[in-house]
Amino acid sequence: MAKIEGCNLIMKASEMEDRAAWLKLRNKGLGGSDAGIIVGVNPWKSPYQLWLEKTGQVEPEDISEKEAVYWGTQLEDMVAREFTKRTGKKVQRHGMLKSAAYPFLLANVDRLVVGEDAGLECKTTSAFKYKDWEGDNVPDSYYVQCQHYMMVTGLPRWYIAALIGGQHYVWKCIERNEDDIEALFAAEHVFWTKNVTCGIPPEVDGSVSCAEALREHFHGGDVEAVRLPEDIATEIESIHRFEEAKRQAEEEIRAGENRIKALMGDHEVAIYGDDEHTGGRITWKTRKGNTTIDTKRLRAERPDIYEQYKREGKPCRIFRFC
Repeated sequence: MAKIEGCNLIMKASEMEDRAAWLKLRNKGLGGSDAGIIVGVNPWKSPYQLWLEKTGQVEPEDISEKEAVYWGTQLEDMVAREFTKRTGKKVQRHGMLKSAAYPFLLANVDRLVVGEDAGLECKTTSAFKYKDWEGDNVPDSYYVQCQHYMMVTGLPRWYIAALIGGQHYVWKCIERNEDDIEALFAAEHVFWTKNVTCGIPPEVDGSVSCAEALREHFHGGDVEAVRLPEDIATEIESIHRFEEAKRQAEEEIRAGENRIKALMGDHEVAIYGDDEHTGGRITWKTRKGNTTIDTKRLRAERPDIYEQYKREGKPCRIFRFC
């Protein structure tokens, strides 16, 4: 197995099948998928959620059995073999690397290219993500992931191969970008030394992930009122201003949609424009009504059946201005 200068192999590829051990080791530093979260290009997780996980305040969600993740793991070898078939470049599995100079920097390397200073990242993705891969495009989170690997390993390029929708295959070469790596290192260094090591939380943001993390971390129950800082009044005024702007925007959208509906009348499909760049289709189709259960009547007339089949959701906290 090839040795990467400036890195230590801390887990072989064969050992990574032990998911519990892999997760424990991974939580001792920052890996490639963490990099995109820290710089704000990962759409699925916020820096605040990552901070909670890295500081041991919450357990990372086990996503190994989710369909997309499961099949991504199962098809990784196939994606790698196809890369070799299409490029003639042989690859070999490696493992998890740790930077000797900065031990908090980790790289979970899918493959290294034999006889070339390069690595390979293997992906599978939905057909709905096809446009993200058109031309020279690579999704931002994956681009950052590859730059992170080059930062840790010192290698000059990283290949990425993806199977899209189970039937479209692409591979691309990402060259090392020193400016991006410098900015990435600065962001990761601050996150690890300030946020994780010193326990200072990163700023919360407006992402769904951050909202979920706050809800999962703070369960409520303390009914005593807390005094907020004086400057919070400015924040509240901003919220009210944005809510009003949102209400007005939604009203304008509805008005525009209603004008188009009036022009369509009983037609369920409309076309506009002269070509694919300026035109398109609009549909206003009739959909069958949803079938629902009258739970109030069921509870009153057949409480035994209601009790047998009712499902209670998880408790949740409701945020509102009083």
